[in-house]
Amino acid sequence: MKKKDIATGAVGLALLGTTAAGLAGWYTEHRRVADLESQVAELRLQEKRSSVVRSVSKQMEEIAYQQKEISDEQREEAIQQKRTAEEMRHRSEVERQNALIAQEKAVVSEQQAQEARLVAESERQMADHQRVQAEFSKRVADTLSYVTLGRSLGSLSLVQSRLGNTELAALLAYASYLYVDRYKADVYYPAVFQSLMTASQSKRTWFTHRGSLMGVAYASDNNNSLVTVSSYGEIVKHLKQGDHLRSDILLSNKDYDFRDVYIDEDSTIYAVSRSGHLAIIRSNAAQVIPVEALEHPMWVTKLDDSSVLLTGDRGLAVYDKQRRMIVATRELDFHLTAASRYNNMPILFDDKGRQHIVKDINELQTSAAPVSGRVTAFASSKTSKRQVFGMSDGTIYLYDEKDQKLTKLEGHLSRISKLKLNNLRLVSSSYDGTVKFWNTASAKVEPMTMLTADSWIMNFDFDNSKNYAWIGDRNGNLMEALLSVPMLVDLVRKNLKRNFTQDEWDYYIGKNVPYEKFVTDSRKEVRP
Repeated sequence: MKKKDIATGAVGLALLGTTAAGLAGWYTEHRRVADLESQVAELRLQEKRSSVVRSVSKQMEEIAYQQKEISDEQREEAIQQKRTAEEMRHRSEVERQNALIAQEKAVVSEQQAQEARLVAESERQMADHQRVQAEFSKRVADTLSYVTLGRSLGSLSLVQSRLGNTELAALLAYASYLYVDRYKADVYYPAVFQSLMTASQSKRTWFTHRGSLMGVAYASDNNNSLVTVSSYGEIVKHLKQGDHLRSDILLSNKDYDFRDVYIDEDSTIYAVSRSGHLAIIRSNAAQVIPVEALEHPMWVTKLDDSSVLLTGDRGLAVYDKQRRMIVATRELDFHLTAASRYNNMPILFDDKGRQHIVKDINELQTSAAPVSGRVTAFASSKTSKRQVFGMSDGTIYLYDEKDQKLTKLEGHLSRISKLKLNNLRLVSSSYDGTVKFWNTASAKVEPMTMLTADSWIMNFDFDNSKNYAWIGDRNGNLMEALLSVPMLVDLVRKNLKRNFTQDEWDYYIGKNVPYEKFVTDSRKEVRP
């Protein structure tokens, strides 16, 4: 290779290297310039941004300053509000304390008011109690005054009746009832009840038997029909028609000595004769059969639905109604003194102080009687749970089954012949010739005489209404006595002829009691 070519190549290479180096340097510078321009552009952009940011920041600063001013104002306002709130809280606390003090005062005042109200209520109640007590005391005083007046008027009525002043006696009896009844006192008080019985003139007497009237029985199907038997062998049927008594003899034979009579539910009449006979009357047809095994038959009563019990001095007999004959007899080893009924069963009393409830002729429930002595009559009441025992000496004993209390009733002078107990009201008859009424509901049981006869009272019975008592005596008289106070009052009132004169009123009743008329000018009754 030629040195020229080599030099040329070397110069070319050197030129090429220089060119390449120049290009490289240009490129590098161009790039640096581009970078610087880019940086300048970026810096300008950043400057713009910074300017914007500064502007925004300035605006934000201004806003911040404004907000700070607002915040400072709000803070001041909050501080002021806080101060106000503190003042209000303080005031509230003061008010609360004042309220608590006021509440305490109010509580104290309320307590004082409550105490004052209670005191006032207590005083009012005490005043009301004293007023009620005063009114009650006045009512009691008025009641006692008028009840005492009524009872005294009854006694005066009885006196006037004995003197024959029947008009005045009736006025006094009616006034006696009115004042006792108005003040809810006992109209069965002896003076009141007896004055009404006397003034009513309701007692009637009929002579119906030649012998002693020994038995009285009421027919269950007719309140106006009854049957009586006598010791002269008579069986008489009576029918009350108004004020009249129609009497028909069903059997009359002086060989018989009838002592008791019983009327069955079918209206069959059974009468026992001490002579040892049983008379049976059906549809007014009489049949007499002997009772040979029974000594001295004295009482007859129902045993059960199919048979009748006959009782003698020392034995029992049973009559069968279907077979129409005596079907059983029993001899007793004791003497019987009385026969009656207790709890729908026959009860017997003997001379050894015992009582026997007859459940069957062969079954006697025997126990000691709660009384000592000879029992001649007995009665009981399921309603009041009481028993009464009539004795041979005229004493009556009232026995309360609930508390087993025995009370002695005195008023009769001789043997008690019959007792009837209607709840708490007792009627008794005696050989002393009296029939007495007892109100056993009273604290002090006292007798009042309903009827007085000239001979022994042998027997009596109530009608079905329990308003009338029919009574037989030893002389054969049949007497009727009205027991109902309302009916007695009606009779007395209807028979009043006049009113009290003013002088009579002032004398018997008193000037302080307002005058009343019991009869109008037209003669019609006035019930005050």
